[in-house]
Amino acid sequence: MQTVGIIAEYNPLHNGHVHHYSEAKRLSGADRAIVVMSGPFTQRGEPAMFSKRARTEMALRMGADLVIELPVAYAVQPAEWFAFGAVALLEATGVASSLCFGSESGSLAQLLPLARFLAEESGPLQSEIRRRLALGESFPAAYSAAAAQAWQERGEEDGKPRPVAARSIVPAESAAGPADHPGPGSASEMNEDSLAELLRGSNNSLGLHYLIALRRLGSGIAPLTVPRLGAGFHEPLRSGTEIASATALRALLREGGSPAAYIPEYSLDILRREQQEGRGPLDWESFRSPLLHILSTRSAAELAGLLDVNEGLENRLLRILPELPQFTVGGLLSALKSKRYTRTRLQRMLLHILLNHGKEEFSPRVLSQGPGYIRVLGFRESGRSLLKQMKQSATLPVITRPALCSHPHLERDLQASAAYAAAFASPLRSELYSDYLKPPVRV
Repeated sequence: MQTVGIIAEYNPLHNGHVHHYSEAKRLSGADRAIVVMSGPFTQRGEPAMFSKRARTEMALRMGADLVIELPVAYAVQPAEWFAFGAVALLEATGVASSLCFGSESGSLAQLLPLARFLAEESGPLQSEIRRRLALGESFPAAYSAAAAQAWQERGEEDGKPRPVAARSIVPAESAAGPADHPGPGSASEMNEDSLAELLRGSNNSLGLHYLIALRRLGSGIAPLTVPRLGAGFHEPLRSGTEIASATALRALLREGGSPAAYIPEYSLDILRREQQEGRGPLDWESFRSPLLHILSTRSAAELAGLLDVNEGLENRLLRILPELPQFTVGGLLSALKSKRYTRTRLQRMLLHILLNHGKEEFSPRVLSQGPGYIRVLGFRESGRSLLKQMKQSATLPVITRPALCSHPHLERDLQASAAYAAAFASPLRSELYSDYLKPPVRV
């Protein structure tokens, strides 16, 4: 039996996600699907609008057989480590035969050769990224430009595509094209500007990092991609379509609007239940009070020891804080934002401050070791066979009861869940400590 892996946040799960899931099953020919999902906080450094249990239930009702949690150590990182942690988890299950992700390009023809090259390119690329950062560019802009330049400057021989370690299960109808041949419109035919433009697509960029992670892990998981449909990442809601960006849907929910036209009925039912129970929707302002308390009681030296608090940002934070006429997280982010520091970068920094994430415990040296466990969030009845198979194939402990496992990153997951639940309207003990008190979600 074939099993396709999907990496997602489902914040919230909408019709575009349903399309991606259906295409992933069709292209891979898989009988089963595993979803690696972020927990309470997301890759852009934001609180998820609804709990991981609610979003797990959405995924299972969509049809996913098994949902496992991407540890917070990887879930709130830049694309490189987010992708590495998620792909490493899929690899560790021992059952995933393919990985399907969405992209603006809808093709692997350009991304695969570039991923092969960048997986082996390190010194010159990192030097160019540092040079661009010193000129004031944001990291995403610096990375995409440096990667495109490194590719363009490669020697003709080095630029030839090399075989990728992947099982030959990519079907003929896949938009990817042949896995080991560049084909029409491939990266070999693109110049520096067009490659940089390719990588400015958020899904293209993340997909590239999935491919790099597969390469570096020597994984046999076959990559697949499907084109992103409907609105782009930052585009507003449009009438006459059933697919909208998650960003626009979150804005709609914050304004009290109904997302019924853009999400499946089961997602809508779960959202309504969570709202009625006071468990969402949450956003950064839901964490205004604990964040202000932390910022008001920490010294610059204490803040400097936390992840992503670099280059004097601790001093800038403490200088700006008393200048705000009223403290809001949005106001703080606006005051901190600059050409060098994107909102996403700053949100991740504030999240690490909120959760007390130290530099050393989430350092590249530690993250490069990969996750230390596979945490099961939920499963369908059809997922029981996957769990049974994973007991034999998995290279990491498979956890359904966190109390039976000890790992520093698991402790951070449990703390993140408690901090998230504390922002509910009237948090209950069962919600604050749901990781201990509630079994995996079952559908």
